[in-house]
Amino acid sequence: MAEAKLKTAARAPKTETAEAATLGAARRVLTAEQQGLEALARQLDARFVAAVQCLRRCRGRVIVSGMGKSGHIAHKIAASFASTGMPAHFVHPAEAGHGDLGMIASDDVVLALSWSGETPELRHLTIYAKRFAIPLIAMTSAPDSALAESADHVLLLPPMPEACPNGLAPTTSTTMQLALGDALAICLLESRGFSREDFRTYHPSGKLGASLRPARSIMHRGDALPLVPKTAPMSQALIVMSQKGLGTLGVVDAQGHLCGIITDGDLRRHMNPDLLQSRAQDVMTANPKTISAQMMASAALHLMTEAKIQALFVTEQKRPVGFIHLHDLLRIGVV
Repeated sequence: MAEAKLKTAARAPKTETAEAATLGAARRVLTAEQQGLEALARQLDARFVAAVQCLRRCRGRVIVSGMGKSGHIAHKIAASFASTGMPAHFVHPAEAGHGDLGMIASDDVVLALSWSGETPELRHLTIYAKRFAIPLIAMTSAPDSALAESADHVLLLPPMPEACPNGLAPTTSTTMQLALGDALAICLLESRGFSREDFRTYHPSGKLGASLRPARSIMHRGDALPLVPKTAPMSQALIVMSQKGLGTLGVVDAQGHLCGIITDGDLRRHMNPDLLQSRAQDVMTANPKTISAQMMASAALHLMTEAKIQALFVTEQKRPVGFIHLHDLLRIGVV
């Protein structure tokens, strides 16, 4: 028993030291990459603006290319451009010399990534761009490299050390490439006035697409709306509420304006022998929260959450035209 305790005590400091070493290494990586991004942000200048303007003038697609880890980043940059309204695709530099140069047209712009600027696989692509006067933007850390000298615009990455202790594994360098690609995409998005509605066009699927859907695309409407006049007896109101099956009843005035709602909670609060003889206006909660048909599903969910309610009427000029329940948002995957 004593020996077991001694062994446990001996192991504990080693475990703590190993954990501390792991956390220390992780923090060094993050700090190194953070410093790289800070250096990159500081050195942005007119060359970046010129590259954005070049992309803005593009009438074709952005052809993004890179080899190795730069190639993986190039894939993501192309996807970011495409998802924010700038047609783009990745061309593998090694395949370019075997026929894939045919994917590049005269109206395109080429964005080539290479930390050293001397990636041999990019040679065919840079020669092709020069031959057909296709604008070439280079993203590199070497201003005197072959890629930089071939380019029309150069996006210089600061020569910051890699987070890898051996200074070999692409870490800080690829983080800067990725961030600079994001900066290009967002600057283009803003300069072109790319809206939330445009974004929804390119992201119709998944939670993101669902959250960007307007209320009009998911609301109950027409005969499905649970509505009664404010003077309706509760005996009638309960029948309508039960038939529509939405758990909420809208109450309208003589002009057809929504003046209140009746929920299960309202019914419980007014539960007494005279309930069926009461009027809808006596039981309703006045001035309920409503939304417009243009409001995004994510905004409707936020409003429900903040107000601690489960349903909203959609109104136009105070008249109810639709109804959304929390279950409708769950069904399309907003939550």
